[in-house]
This record gives sequence, C-alpha cells and structure tokens, in this order.
Amino acid sequence: MIQPTKICVLISGNGSNLQAIIDAVAAGRIYGKVVNVISSKPDAYGLERAKTAGIDATVLDHRQYESREAYDAALSEAIDACGAECIILAGFMRILTPDFVTRYTGKLLNIHPSLLPKYKGLNTHNRALENKDTEHGVSVHFVTPELDGGPVIIQSKVPVFENDSASDLAERVREQELSIYPLVIKWFCEGRLSMQNNKAVLDHETIPSTGYAND
Repeated sequence: MIQPTKICVLISGNGSNLQAIIDAVAAGRIYGKVVNVISSKPDAYGLERAKTAGIDATVLDHRQYESREAYDAALSEAIDACGAECIILAGFMRILTPDFVTRYTGKLLNIHPSLLPKYKGLNTHNRALENKDTEHGVSVHFVTPELDGGPVIIQSKVPVFENDSASDLAERVREQELSIYPLVIKWFCEGRLSMQNNKAVLDHETIPSTGYAND
C-alpha cells in the first residue's frame, strides 16, 4: 500500500492555511501526513496549532543566523530529517536562496495573495486598491528562484468593491486561500500534480499560465 505523502509546512505567523491543511488531512481529503511544522518565529501561533494537532514542530528563529545561506542550510537539515516529500510555504516570511529552491525543485508550493504575475512581493491588497482594480485574488504556484515567479497551478478571483479597505480585501482573499491550497496539496499527494520543464502539469496536461480552469 502506498504510504501517505510526508508534508512539511513552513510558517511565520497565525497559521490559518496550516489549519486548513491539518483539517483536510484529518478529514481524509488529503492523502498525506504533516510530519513537521517549521516556524521562522518562536511566537508564531501556528506552532500552537501544530501542538494541538499532535504534530512535531521546529523553531528556526531567523534572528539567530548570520546569513540567509546559514538559515537555509539549517532549514534544509530540518526538512531532510523529517523526510518531507512536499514542502508547503504557508505565510513563511522569508526569501529563500536559489540553492535552497533548486534543492527542492518540484516539491515546493507557495500561496500568494494576488493574481500572479500581478503584484509580486508585499502589500498586494493595497496595490490592487491603489490601481483601482475591479478584481483581485490569490494564486498557488510552484516555487522557483524568481520571487513569486514559479508556474501558477490555480488562481481564485474575488471582486473589489468601491469602498473596500485592504483588510476587507485580505479577508475575502483569505476565504479563497483556505479552499484552494488544500485542493492543490491533495493533487500533489495523489501524484496528479508535478512541475515539468518549468510548467505545472496536472493529470498529464500542462496547466495554462493563468492556472487551472481559469476562464
């Protein structure tokens, strides 16, 4: 019998996406097992979520490392020690070195609060409002050395209303995050999703650059 895919989740904060993953695994929607939760901050609430779920957790405080390379070396050691086959970035507020990303090519997934390639980086909700966008959203993508530049797997759009604040928009986007991230992880754990030639491939079909079923 095929064993559940070993999942490692990297966090820096509240861990709402982590909780959605934990819940999806517990409900049998994801054929995987979260084997470690690694936080870059010792006070991240996501560590409590891991503890409550009985999941091993590791703190790698970024302030304790003299360089990005030293931090990523420690991160690699922790990931390899738990045998992770799928590495999920869930609000992990670190820019990863190219060597780290290359080491785990095709195993690294990230969720980003914009309709990539729009608004890479930070403050995406404010930027959408400043540009008077009528729609905004969230993307799940494979991680490559280019910041927020890996092949998109799926996107979910939300409307932008005239009187929205950044927090209004963030909440609307977060609701979509909690739905689409577990779905993508489900595909990955079932062996249906992969990255080939810098493209996302689902069920042997190349996913368009705008993501799965995005019309």
